Formats: sequence, C-alpha cells, structure tokens
Amino acid sequence: MRYEVEVKFHKDFIEVYGNRISIGLTSKPERGQANRELLKKLAKYFKVSVSQIRIVSGLTSRSKVVEITDVTT
Repeated sequence: MRYEVEVKFHKDFIEVYGNRISIGLTSKPERGQANRELLKKLAKYFKVSVSQIRIVSGLTSRSKVVEITDVTT
C-alpha cells in the first residue's frame, strides 16, 4: 500500500489518516539519518520489517511517498 507522508522535524509522533501519514522525526535531515528514522518508525507502527518499506519519491523532501508491503493492520 502507498502512503503520502508529511515529515515534521523536532517532534516525535505518528498520525495516520487513510493513505496519509504525518510523522515527527528528531534526527537531522543529513546523510539519510532522517530517512532511516522514518523507515524504523513506520516499520514499528505497521509491525513490519524495515525491508518491507520503500521510499518511492521525495527522498530529499519533507513530502514523501512510501510503499509498505504486507500490511496486516
């Protein structure tokens, strides 16, 4: 399933509304740190492994599209 993700920095939260996710990250957006934190938080929330989540677009943007496979929630 694909989700549109909006990232906010300096906060720690996850809100899911249908196919939209708003997520707060505490990592700096440098050298992929924030993207790694994003993947870990989404994996924990959806109870899947990090390898089942892929950033489809927006790798360097606050607005991203992620794809999660085998979501059972």
